[in-house]
Amino acid sequence: MSRKILEKHRRRYAAESGENTPGPGPVRIALIYPNGYSQAMANLGYQTVYHLFNASSDCCCERFFLPDKEDLVEYEKNRFPLVSLETGTPLAEFDLIALSISFENDYLNLPKIFELGHIPLFSAQRGAHDPLVLFGGVCAFLNPEPLAEIADLVAVGEAEVILPVLIPALLTYLGHESTALGVFEQLPGIYLPAQVAVGYLGDGTLAKISAPGVLRQYLADLDTSASRSFILNEEAEFGSMALTEVMRGCSRGCRFCAAGYVYLPPRERSLENLIPQVEAGLCHRSRIGLVGAAVADHADISALQQEIMLHGGEVSVSSLRLDALTSAEARQLQAAGLKTVAIAPEAGSQQMRDLINKNLDEAQILHAVHLLADAGMLNLKLYFLIGLPGEEDSDIDAILALADQVRLIWREAGRKRGSLGNLTLSVNPFIPKPFTPFQWAGMETEKGLKQKLRKLHVGVSKLPNTELISESIRSSQLQALFARGDRRIGRLLPEIAAGGNLGQILRRNGLQLDFYVTRERGEFEIFPWEVIDQGNQRSYLWQEYQKGLSGKATPRCFDGCRRCGIC
Repeated sequence: MSRKILEKHRRRYAAESGENTPGPGPVRIALIYPNGYSQAMANLGYQTVYHLFNASSDCCCERFFLPDKEDLVEYEKNRFPLVSLETGTPLAEFDLIALSISFENDYLNLPKIFELGHIPLFSAQRGAHDPLVLFGGVCAFLNPEPLAEIADLVAVGEAEVILPVLIPALLTYLGHESTALGVFEQLPGIYLPAQVAVGYLGDGTLAKISAPGVLRQYLADLDTSASRSFILNEEAEFGSMALTEVMRGCSRGCRFCAAGYVYLPPRERSLENLIPQVEAGLCHRSRIGLVGAAVADHADISALQQEIMLHGGEVSVSSLRLDALTSAEARQLQAAGLKTVAIAPEAGSQQMRDLINKNLDEAQILHAVHLLADAGMLNLKLYFLIGLPGEEDSDIDAILALADQVRLIWREAGRKRGSLGNLTLSVNPFIPKPFTPFQWAGMETEKGLKQKLRKLHVGVSKLPNTELISESIRSSQLQALFARGDRRIGRLLPEIAAGGNLGQILRRNGLQLDFYVTRERGEFEIFPWEVIDQGNQRSYLWQEYQKGLSGKATPRCFDGCRRCGIC
């Protein structure tokens, strides 16, 4: 191994502050985030899993990441093995490889990671002396099937519930010479892809799934386990702040949002639980980042922000609740040192907002913008989706019209304070995700998306102090392909990761991009991801899809709600 690379590991590890000591246990776990160090250490799920493994006296967990571009050249040139951050141990020497994956497009990095680790990518090619491979993270309980022939085990749900039953099973497995995975059968939240047979009809859709879906596990009481930045390093994304999770799930019911459905039911950490976590973060950073799908919905969010400020800290929030924002809350955010806020109208027209169940009107959006502008906020980012079902040119015009109204409000407030600030439109293609009401919908065609983005770019170019950013269409198509794909897609992962025309790669292998990405699914079609049971009723999701197409709203979740079946 290169001394240069090992020294870089040592410097990075030495720069970390917090609770980051690997445990002493006999089960050696390689925890992989299939991207670089910076993104990995900004992911609270990854940090929490690392903390939980090493909190067990039976585990020694070390971290692996995709090497930086400069290091990757040296790895490949000299055939160096991929090594852990903590001790420089090669990947192949561990008992279990735990993949923590939050974004479908990170699948593209897996072939390179396994190649650098000198371990076969597909489970059928691995032998008794190779590590077991566990697939976890939100992608694992959205749709694990594209990785079904890579993973030996899949963790379906949240780590706090799954790891306490998984670790004893690992000890039993490692203590026997037999390599059979039977010890993991019947464990709550553990899916064994090799034990599920799938068949296909002549039209390419699934004919059957041979076993009932594995029920997703979730932590009912968040106060029983912390989720925060256990490790801090300036190199990490958001490295200037300490992150704290305040809640999981969202009661809003936006029909396109996977996080809003697969983390149900909505759960909050109590203020009494959060204050010690925040205080621990303030020992290392002056800014606290509050994390959650709907942070502003937390019952004690204002009190928590005040507590942080009383301790001399600053606050950063991941979302704002537009329909309930007050002038006092807006001033509080500005006083806490926030320079940029992001809000999510999601659509410019009321028709599209009703489609997705946003439950916001234009007056509420503009009122919130006025409050933020008057509070002295400098920069504003607006999130929009394009390519929603039934979207027309007039809906794209409505995005530009709304953006211009927001810009005028922002400009007027900027003139009063002597600094105009910037307005950013983040516009991205709608991607139908599993276990949402829009799982039946198709994604907009590439041609249609290009036309809509072109129109938006022309329109935004005429708006001063305004810019438009957007994810690439190919990246969005890849995300849709992996989100909606089956095992046949996983087999093509090395070829897809190598680059090239996505449609041509699929055609060479007897598949069609449109079949997976832009096709609207039939009501009774069996979905690959139904090897998982999220707990919500399929009939409820279909009903929500039809209500969306009709522009009908559904109220948010409430205590005692039994609509979707999860509670």
